[in-house]
Amino acid sequence: MQQVSSQTDLEYAFLFNLKKVNSINTEGFRPFFNDLPVDPYIKGQYRFRRLSRFLVSGDKLIKLSHGYLFQSQAYNPLLGDVKREFAELDDALIELDIFKNLILAFSDSSKLHPEAEIGVHQIRTTCSPNNLGNPAPEGIHQDGTDFIGIFSVGRDNIQGGETHLYNAKKEKPVFNKILQPGELLLVNDHEFFHFTTPIKSQNPAPGTRDVFVLTSPSLISD
Repeated sequence: MQQVSSQTDLEYAFLFNLKKVNSINTEGFRPFFNDLPVDPYIKGQYRFRRLSRFLVSGDKLIKLSHGYLFQSQAYNPLLGDVKREFAELDDALIELDIFKNLILAFSDSSKLHPEAEIGVHQIRTTCSPNNLGNPAPEGIHQDGTDFIGIFSVGRDNIQGGETHLYNAKKEKPVFNKILQPGELLLVNDHEFFHFTTPIKSQNPAPGTRDVFVLTSPSLISD
């Protein structure tokens, strides 16, 4: 586990933290990535996405009402100030113990307030021999939230997709790693910019990168 924390009076619990979530067998998630709707806000039809929001109550999840994702242009120069609406996560996925384990791992590791709202983005990025897939088309950025969790579900026939953290946009990354299935990267969004490099096929066939991205607050509004 990698952790950085240099301020004893830091308002938040950590700066960034990489951990393996041993209570999750990622194979249980894989079927739910095969029917994701295409992200209509990104050109090229290479990204697929669902989105829901939750509260944690003890060891239970409470699913909140449907809403739209909104970020200001200060944080997202590509799609800032745009109300984006995505299909909800599959009910059968939400009922899985491994899904609850993922949310609890994010909540517990981030030391979230009991009433904190969590947004869960289920994202597949695809590529082909002739087309790259771009997990972060907005470039090096912050999300405008407090905490971010990036959980790797699967990497099939791809190279690239390395996640970087930066103290500032024009500086060299202070962290860079290809996240492997089962790894969860927790990031204090106030302290770091983040980016994931494009993916390309490893051999002449389509490739996929599957992740959950969790945020708190959720950035979802009614």
